[in-house]
Amino acid sequence: MLAVAEINYIRHEINRKGSNYHALAKRLGRDPRTVKKYADLEDMSPRSRGIQKRPSRVMDPFKETVDQWLKEDFKQKKKFRRTAKRIWELLVKDHGFTGSDRTVRHYISKRKKELLNEASEAALPLEHQPGMAQVDFGEAPFIHKGEQVTLPYLVLSYPYSNSFYFQVFPSQKMECFLEGMKRIFHHVGSVPKVIRFDNLSAAVKKVLPNGERQLTESFENFVSHYGFHYEFCNPGSGNEKGHVESMVKYVRNNFLLPALPVLQKEDLNGDFWKQAELDRHRPHFDKRESIEELFQKDKQASYVLPTKAYECVRYETLKADKYGYVHFEKNQYSTSPRYALQKVLIKIHFDRIDILSEMNETIISHSRMYGVYRKSMEWQPYLRLMAKRPLALKYTTFYSQLPDEWQSYFNRCTSTEKSDALKLLSFALKDRGFEQITEALTIASEHGHPSAESISQVFYQLINGRGIRSTIKPKQTLPSMPKASRGLSHYDQLLKGVNS
Repeated sequence: MLAVAEINYIRHEINRKGSNYHALAKRLGRDPRTVKKYADLEDMSPRSRGIQKRPSRVMDPFKETVDQWLKEDFKQKKKFRRTAKRIWELLVKDHGFTGSDRTVRHYISKRKKELLNEASEAALPLEHQPGMAQVDFGEAPFIHKGEQVTLPYLVLSYPYSNSFYFQVFPSQKMECFLEGMKRIFHHVGSVPKVIRFDNLSAAVKKVLPNGERQLTESFENFVSHYGFHYEFCNPGSGNEKGHVESMVKYVRNNFLLPALPVLQKEDLNGDFWKQAELDRHRPHFDKRESIEELFQKDKQASYVLPTKAYECVRYETLKADKYGYVHFEKNQYSTSPRYALQKVLIKIHFDRIDILSEMNETIISHSRMYGVYRKSMEWQPYLRLMAKRPLALKYTTFYSQLPDEWQSYFNRCTSTEKSDALKLLSFALKDRGFEQITEALTIASEHGHPSAESISQVFYQLINGRGIRSTIKPKQTLPSMPKASRGLSHYDQLLKGVNS
């Protein structure tokens, strides 16, 4: 392509001044055909020259291998991906590549951009692609302690394969929402590339006028940890996550009705993994493959798990009242008498509340209560205070919660003995339940009313694995001795011999 100034000069000399093609070509040092071409050109509008693709005899046989490695690496964190130098070394070592590392670097730089563009296009929700998921909660009836209760269950569905997983929780609160997704990620062994949500309050603080979302801090941290992309439905447009809504109904109708009895939710959730996986052994309603085969493609297109699982908790600082209770979600949890009217840090799990000291040490843990106006009391931190006022023991709820053996023991104790026994319980119940200390009380009571020190000695033997030694039996039998009797008759026998 000649410069524009030279083209204009040719056209001027030929078309305006009537110069000869050959003469002008000789003067410019150009081919006469080139001079004629530009002199006779009818259209000077700009045209795209396009991108010339030249074959690469050295790189072409290895492009498919490198592309596969790049796609695998996109599922990893950046620090875990193979560098261009490492890819070149592997090609040379394992595949007989003879080109330079510069050739590989050039191809990888160009191909990464192309693959990233393809990935962003694949994430468009116009068509369900492998590795995409949707999340929503549903509700179902359960039987707990003879009564029917309604519990939520979280469903994560894969629209491409028509597969799903679900877990039952006591609530739809933040910690349950994140715990459910985390469990499914780690059970499957991968993280979906894109997850679509409704505007759940656990994830979205506020829908802004421009369509953006103000996210909760916990959800943002969770997304950063697992590295997936999130999408939200428009307000009032639940049909935009229609697949998971269909799966919520499918799960309820096929696995949760009629109402299931609940003893331990975790036992129930363990069964739900198996049920969801057995359900995949059927053909897809539209595609000519089984759901299980399609689900494997979902897994292959998903991201790898991070090295550490996310801890689905949050922290709040609360002030204890004069009795040492903190008030959380309209319920009360005991701390310790020493923290009365002081601030404590609480660590909130989906199923547990940990009360922490200023040094982040656990003071006491409670099962998390859902509902309102309930009280959870853990007496262990209060027992040393109670030991100073042993006569008040009988008027506390702690006394009514004691095993029968301990109630009977305390009824026979003096005030001092009660105080000593309460101190012993304060130590014994710190890391254990009542089982071993009650066993120690039973053994120590075999020889009468025991002291706290006697119970403590037996308790130490039990927790250290020594137990109570059995009576030693001799290996050889001893000769039987005549039965001894009292009285003076033995002397009469002796005197008979002397007198005679």
